[in-house]
Amino acid sequence: MSPYADITYEVAHRIATVKLNRPRARNGYTVRMADELGDAMDRADRDEDVRVVVLTGTGKDFSVGADLSSGGFDFQLGEGPPDGWQEPAGRCSKRIFTMNKPVIAALRGAAVGGGITITLSCDYRLAADDSKFGFVFTRRGIYPEGASAWFLPRLVGMGTAVDWMVSGRVFGAEEALRKGLVHSVYPPEAVLDKAYELARDLVANTAPVSVAVTRQLLYRMASAPSPFEVHEVDSKLIGGIATNPDSIEGVLSFLQKRPAEFKLRVDHDLPPYLPWIAE
Repeated sequence: MSPYADITYEVAHRIATVKLNRPRARNGYTVRMADELGDAMDRADRDEDVRVVVLTGTGKDFSVGADLSSGGFDFQLGEGPPDGWQEPAGRCSKRIFTMNKPVIAALRGAAVGGGITITLSCDYRLAADDSKFGFVFTRRGIYPEGASAWFLPRLVGMGTAVDWMVSGRVFGAEEALRKGLVHSVYPPEAVLDKAYELARDLVANTAPVSVAVTRQLLYRMASAPSPFEVHEVDSKLIGGIATNPDSIEGVLSFLQKRPAEFKLRVDHDLPPYLPWIAE
């Protein structure tokens, strides 16, 4: 029996599939869903059999955003949030941000409000041509969440982020692709298959520790005040190549024209000097 109520989780062929699973509510986002997504990402990140996570939804929609009928809070409204309370969408987007495994979002139908902000820290967003997106907060008298005001400008630029967030308008897959919110667009019935095709390529052809380090270099160091801080980390990484088994295997497999067999493990082979490793 699944330990989850609002999502499902399964692993096959080194790919973990995490599905929002409230199709009758068009996968409306709940506090329980937020916490279950966090737990599922923890589970995938700890499992050395998992190389890639595919995040998708059951039914015709990814998610219509916060389920307003459920209240959306896990504290007494009259008392206000306790110290340290974190809103639900950010619980998911921040956990995906810290992942060592790539996360591919396969989106179709509505991906609105929290239904899009939780995916902004994913490595890939693949969309159906019937997808509708919207950062609709200003049209509800509320505020952007999921740390989306940090993620979105980095994906699409400040001008587009301001337009989408201030207007709160809903837009389609073509605009999302043109502006860089999604990487590719497919017919609805093909999106999940394309996500798995991408996931299988990553599983077959990339080194897990190299992927983990590269992913975090991009996310953590993109906001460094200068390239010098980044190059300091680069230099330590490149300086260790001569004694790195995966680096040696990668070069040998290329020269010998055979598939690589990478042996390093994310759970205990990440370089200990990485500035974010303590987290």
